Amino acid sequence: MPVLFAEPAQLHLRSPGDILLISCYELGHSPLGLASPAAFLGRAGFAPACRDLSVERLDRELVAGAQLVVIAVPMHTALRIGIEVGRKVRAVNREAVLVYTGLYAALNSAHLFREGGADYVIGGEYEGPLVELAEAMASHPGIPGAGLPVPPGVATRARPDVAPWLAKLDFPLPDRTHVPALAHYAHLERDGDLVPAGYVEASRGCKHLCRHCPIPPVYGGRFFVVPAAIVLADAEAQIAAGAGHITFGDPDFLNGPGHVLPIVRELHRRFPAVTFDVTVKVEHLLRHRNLLPELRALGCAFVVSAVESLSDCVLTHLDKGHSRADVSLALAALRAASLPLRPTFVAFTPWTTAADYRDLLAFVESEALIDHVDPVQYALRLLIPPGSPLATNGSVAGLGELDSKGFSHRWTHPDPALDHLQARVAERVSDASAKSEDPMATFYAVRTLAHDELPVMGARGAVPSFPAARERRRPPRLTEDWFC
Repeated sequence: MPVLFAEPAQLHLRSPGDILLISCYELGHSPLGLASPAAFLGRAGFAPACRDLSVERLDRELVAGAQLVVIAVPMHTALRIGIEVGRKVRAVNREAVLVYTGLYAALNSAHLFREGGADYVIGGEYEGPLVELAEAMASHPGIPGAGLPVPPGVATRARPDVAPWLAKLDFPLPDRTHVPALAHYAHLERDGDLVPAGYVEASRGCKHLCRHCPIPPVYGGRFFVVPAAIVLADAEAQIAAGAGHITFGDPDFLNGPGHVLPIVRELHRRFPAVTFDVTVKVEHLLRHRNLLPELRALGCAFVVSAVESLSDCVLTHLDKGHSRADVSLALAALRAASLPLRPTFVAFTPWTTAADYRDLLAFVESEALIDHVDPVQYALRLLIPPGSPLATNGSVAGLGELDSKGFSHRWTHPDPALDHLQARVAERVSDASAKSEDPMATFYAVRTLAHDELPVMGARGAVPSFPAARERRRPPRLTEDWFC
C-alpha cells in the first residue's frame, strides 16, 4: 500500500525534526550510525533529529512529527530491535517514509519490506543515496514510488534486490551534536579504572571473503577509507568531550596499513596519554607482525581478533585464512609486543565436534586467556544470514529455511548434544553477565557444563573448578561485552 502525505505542499524536510535518525544498538559505542548520516544530511541543508535507543527512549512526539524516519541496522542485534522499532513508528505515524540503512538492512531487504514496514532500504556506503533520497522527496512532494526519482543504490518494494551502493563518498566530520554524552557508552576498564571510550572508523568494508561474515555479501571484497583528517578530527572531538580511549571500529584495521598507521601516529603525537584498540585478522597479525611493537608504543591497549575456532576443519569451512597453528603464532607475536589479545569465537558451528569445544576451553585455560575472553564468546552459534555463501555452497548439511525472527538460516547440529550444550551455555553466560560475575567463575561453570554434557569415554576425575581467590591483574577491556 503506498504511503500518502496529508499535506504534500509541506513536504520540504528542511525544518528541524522533519527527518528522524534512529540507532538501535552499536555494541555500546557512541553511534556513528547517527553521527555520520546526520553530518551528510546537515551538509545538504537538512536538520535531522537523532535518537539512540540503546540509551534513550523513543520519543512519540518526534516520531509523530517526522516525515522521513531512518533506522540504522548495522548488525544482527540492531536488526532485531529495529524491526520492532519500525512497527512502532508505523503505529504512531503511518504517513512517514521509513528507511532502513546499514549492513543488515542490505542483507534482509525482502523481510524489511514485508515485515518491517520499510519504504526504502539502503546498504553499503548508504549516506550518499540517503541524502539523494531526501533531496528527491523534498523536491517531489507526493506519493513515494509514483513519479519520485529513486536514486541508485536505494531498494524499493518494487525492486527489493537493488545492489548495495559501493562508491567512494566525500565524508564530512561526523555530527555528534545530538548524540548522547560518552558517559552513556562503553568505557575502557584498566587496572580498576574506567575511562570513557570514543569510537571512529578509518575504513569500511573488507577485502577478505570469510564465508560466515556478513560483510562480503554486501561489499564483495571491497573496502573504502575515510580521510585521515576526518578520522582525526572525529577522535579529537570525542577526546575533547572526555574520551581517554578510542576504539577503531574498522572490520580489519590492517586492510590498509599505509592509511591507518599515519592516523594512529598523529593521534599519539597530539594525545600521547590516549589509548586505542583495533580489530585485526590473524593472518594480518602474522603478515604485519613487525608493526605490532609500534602499535603498542603508540598506545594500543589490546587487539581484538576473530579467531572463531581452533579446528582446522571449521576454519576451512569458514575460509578464515588462518589455521590453528597460526593462532598460536599470532598470540606469541602479540605477547612479544606486550599487546593483549582479546579473541572472538564462533564456538558452535555445524562442523564443531565435542572434542573441538573441549579443546577450545582447554586452550583458553592453558594459554592464560580466561580474563581475555568475554564469556559470551563461549556460547556464540553460527549465524547464516541471507546472501551468505554458506547458504548456497552446500557445506551445511540439512540447512533449513530462513528464520524470519532470527534473520538466520536454521541449522541443526548432527550431534544433538552440541545443540543442547549451546543452549545451556548461552543461558549460563547471560545470567553471569546480568550479575556481573567474575569471568573466571563463568569460565569454570562453562567447563563444568561441557564436562557434564560432553563426557569423554573412559575419562575419570572431576573437571577443574574455579581456583581459590587470588590476586590477578586483568588485561584492559571494554565494559560492553556483547557481540554482533
